[in-house]
Amino acid sequence: MKELRSFINHTWDESIIPALCEYIQIPNKSPMFDPDWEKHGYMQSAIELLDEWCENFAVQNMNHRIVKIEGRTPLLFCEIPANTDTGDNAPTVLLYGHYDKQPEFSGWREGLHPWKPVMQDGRLYGRGGADDGYALFGSLTAIRALQKANLPHPRCVILIEGCEESGSYDLPYYVELLSSEIGTPELVICLDAECANYNQLWITTSLRGTIAGTLKVKVLTEGVHSGAASGIVPSSFRVARQLLDRIENAGSGLMHEKLYVPIPAKVREQTRAMARSLGKQVYQRFPWSENTHPMNEDTPTMILNNTWEPTLSITGISGAPEVTDAGNTLRPETELKLSIRLPPTLDAQKAATLVKELFETDPPYQASVTFKVDNAQSGWAGPEVNGALAEYFQEASINNFDAPVQYMPMGGTIPFMKMLGESFPGVQFMVTGVLGPASNAHGPNEFLHIETGKRLTVCVAEVLTKIAAQDHGSSD
Repeated sequence: MKELRSFINHTWDESIIPALCEYIQIPNKSPMFDPDWEKHGYMQSAIELLDEWCENFAVQNMNHRIVKIEGRTPLLFCEIPANTDTGDNAPTVLLYGHYDKQPEFSGWREGLHPWKPVMQDGRLYGRGGADDGYALFGSLTAIRALQKANLPHPRCVILIEGCEESGSYDLPYYVELLSSEIGTPELVICLDAECANYNQLWITTSLRGTIAGTLKVKVLTEGVHSGAASGIVPSSFRVARQLLDRIENAGSGLMHEKLYVPIPAKVREQTRAMARSLGKQVYQRFPWSENTHPMNEDTPTMILNNTWEPTLSITGISGAPEVTDAGNTLRPETELKLSIRLPPTLDAQKAATLVKELFETDPPYQASVTFKVDNAQSGWAGPEVNGALAEYFQEASINNFDAPVQYMPMGGTIPFMKMLGESFPGVQFMVTGVLGPASNAHGPNEFLHIETGKRLTVCVAEVLTKIAAQDHGSSD
């Protein structure tokens, strides 16, 4: 273990961090945010950087290549055969990550920038380092560390996609294309999730689904004098408010009743344990403005609201000028970008159909209303972790964090998990990550907590070697 940790720490310091610094500088925004991604070439630059790192890192017997389907974001595929004598009978572990990024967002602190890497206090700031540029580097470092320590590892397949932040709509085509090379994994390791603190190993048990769409309300063909028109012409913003009330109660935040599902007893039990472990950190991790406070004072309820219940966020608005440019004009239209999070087990397509009907049916004043669904992704509720794997997680957490493993539902969405669960019934999951308090993925000041990245890499190595050893009839 000492040799394993030493190699992994050294690799992070000397190889992974410099590579991540190069990667952060590439503004390869996901296709939803850069429709001309192919023309701009940033996506190709990013995946070539990853592929070149694979070539130079020299994992024994690894085959790697960039796979490209016309018109779709390229994917990096790596295969490392097991270093045991089990041959074709060796278990397969699929390790997953993505290299596309969210857009810049505003509000970065002075001295920080989305496309300029900055190291401060053990944190690497910049867009995409933690979400999810480190995944490939961490996965390969874990495997190479086992090889150098003469420890067994299973057959490993690594998929790094370029469309996750847009809903992974390119990924099914690659999974189908590479199905014979992927095989049937026994375990999926996903390094794109959250950790509720930096003090232990966190395993994600569920992910919410999502509907991303655009609500457009139009009442005029052009803007008119507000004094001349108000009281006669309805405000497009007020119409939008009325429509939003059809799916969300503005006072309580409660959503339409058909967007809820029953919450399993096991989830409630894990949530209470999570709340006991974190306490006030459940809500104190956010950058609150002045005296703003949470929607609820009960921490288990907060966690469930964030992970197993539907929510609405307005993530963008068009049709309104900046405040400094606003005149006394009644605007002709309001366009809102909506992010609707769904419970893990709710069918996203059915939910999207319901929301569209609620918005577009009989609008106030017969205003022109459309709701364009950009993507609808169902969530994921993982199977219960089997006994042996639960032991591996516990041992890895204690060995590397000196604290027990903790299980958590997660409020975000990783479409690939749902896809894999359906494609490989019975597959086990290790969904984890470095996105802890204040790391702020998707927002300003995103950072990667370096020490957690190192420890998590050792945890992955431990789990891999125990799976390989188990295949030989031992978990030692």
